[in-house]
Amino acid sequence: QVQLVESGGGLVQAGDSLRLSCAVSGRTISSYTMGWFRQAPGKEREFVAAVSWSGSRTYLADSVKGRFTISRDNAKNTVYLQMNSLKPEDTAVYYCAAAAVDLVGQPATEAKNYRYWGQGTQVTVSS
Repeated sequence: QVQLVESGGGLVQAGDSLRLSCAVSGRTISSYTMGWFRQAPGKEREFVAAVSWSGSRTYLADSVKGRFTISRDNAKNTVYLQMNSLKPEDTAVYYCAAAAVDLVGQPATEAKNYRYWGQGTQVTVSS
């Protein structure tokens, strides 16, 4: 059984940085596209970032470009989301997700294409 466990969330001030980690167990993720999504109170879950199995392709939502970076370490079965220059509007529960295939382009940004999900980690940015 595949399990994804996020960590690294917390309460920070605007302008601060956080690094989220997603540790995967039960299956190697070396052939999977991995993604991060977030959901703020009263809003739908939205795409944040994705990385291809090799790490050669990354996708970022326009709202986080230039501030967030996604990376992965297949040897550690772990994916990271480095978040810099955080803003209050980044406040949300952040979810890690694994697609059972390697996604290219638009499909990598769509939650419906991800098979496995973590429980989420809360990120709160105060102004």
